[in-house]
Amino acid sequence: MSPAAVPARAVSGAIATGATAAAAPPPGDAILRRQRVRESAARTYARSFPIVPVRAHGMTVEGADGRRYLDCLSGAGTLALGHNHPVVLEAIRRTLDSGAPLHLLDLATAEKDDFTSALFENLPAEFAARARVHFCGPAGTDAVEAALKLMQTATGRSGSLAFTGAYHGMTAGALALTGNVAVKEPLPGGGEVVRLPYPYGYRCPFGVGGETGAQLGATYVERLLDDPSGGVVPPAAMILEAVQGEGGVVPAPDGWLREMRRITAERGIPLIVDEVQTGVGRTGAMWAVEHSGIVPDAMVLSKAIGGSLPLAVVVYREEYDGWRPGAHTGTFRGNTLAMAAGAATLRYVAAHGLAERAAVAGARMTARLRELATELPAIGDVRGRGLMIGVELVDPAAEPDACGARPADPALAVRVREACLARGLIVELGGRHDAVLRLLPPLTITDEQVAAVLERLADAVAAASRPGSASAVAPSASAPAAREGA
Repeated sequence: MSPAAVPARAVSGAIATGATAAAAPPPGDAILRRQRVRESAARTYARSFPIVPVRAHGMTVEGADGRRYLDCLSGAGTLALGHNHPVVLEAIRRTLDSGAPLHLLDLATAEKDDFTSALFENLPAEFAARARVHFCGPAGTDAVEAALKLMQTATGRSGSLAFTGAYHGMTAGALALTGNVAVKEPLPGGGEVVRLPYPYGYRCPFGVGGETGAQLGATYVERLLDDPSGGVVPPAAMILEAVQGEGGVVPAPDGWLREMRRITAERGIPLIVDEVQTGVGRTGAMWAVEHSGIVPDAMVLSKAIGGSLPLAVVVYREEYDGWRPGAHTGTFRGNTLAMAAGAATLRYVAAHGLAERAAVAGARMTARLRELATELPAIGDVRGRGLMIGVELVDPAAEPDACGARPADPALAVRVREACLARGLIVELGGRHDAVLRLLPPLTITDEQVAAVLERLADAVAAASRPGSASAVAPSASAPAAREGA
């Protein structure tokens, strides 16, 4: 590790104490060791990022060893305003100081009423005009389960339509809708799901790509549903993401989304849009559905709506509200602190134009990354919407397919992630082969931070792509690195 990657106080301390100081384990090592021993084998992010965060503000995370990182993971998109934003902290402190009850199941509270008002004020007007909200257990997967049960109750049907590359959660019903085979394979089936092709231009399921591929996909869906021998029983709902996140940051074309809305509406199939990761300004609009103008029958919301704290809801058109009391319950539906933080976040994002800021900053980052793709052949594709950006890494020496896409290179992606961390940048992987770098910075990212992220990422990709790079992910003395002022 270069001196640039070490805090000044650590360097001066090493000089003062001599070689014996090197024998002391780095701060946080004991915590990481205990985590490995005591926590389950299912842990994920802790494997990718062997650090112990002790402080965080905005986009910056400081580890126990004093090194600082720019966080482009943001709690998988949860931190719209970054870490510990003043407006969020003020809302939490105000609620604590007021003596408000922190847990009240689904009873009415002033905080819940205020959150609901803030949410409805910021939903698409046509959708909000005749909507109901149901508070779920505090995770997006429970809100997906609730949406499915809601539509099954309303329609009297049981099956669902979902898409390749989809991710909707890890509970049984939500997992059945998810496309990832690796997490589904060891488990029994979770219900009847018809899998439909999602428009993934770079790796088009029809081998043509572009608008033609999306049009073919829409035609396929329509004809399959209308085919009396197609094997599809009328479903309870279709569920989709306007931008697939875990699936590799794949944005659906607006025209394709409008076609899905037309196809479902004409056949009496409720359309559920999963906005768990795309919501609250992430894609350059308050909600991703606003780019296409579609009005779904239900929206599943979580992550950023809780202002960094656990909260999940399903909002739906009131004509579907056929539930009986207690049809979908949960102990932790009444998270007062999350409602206060969420209301503050929603209003701050709207009042300060942060969705528009995400569009501008995201366009700048995407444009620069596409320039880098002409210089670094390991970058196969750059795509996204707003501050939800994916960089797909490929084997540049392999032959391209009919659409010009080369095979994904997951081993390179792991090296790039490690090289990014060494340079003070936290990015995670996703996509079909875990070969897509996913950038989810907070909406409050500054121009200076945009430049720093791009510089560190470019250097990391270049370093990890060089021959013999498996052990050469550390930055050079002149390269950008984790440092005090990150």
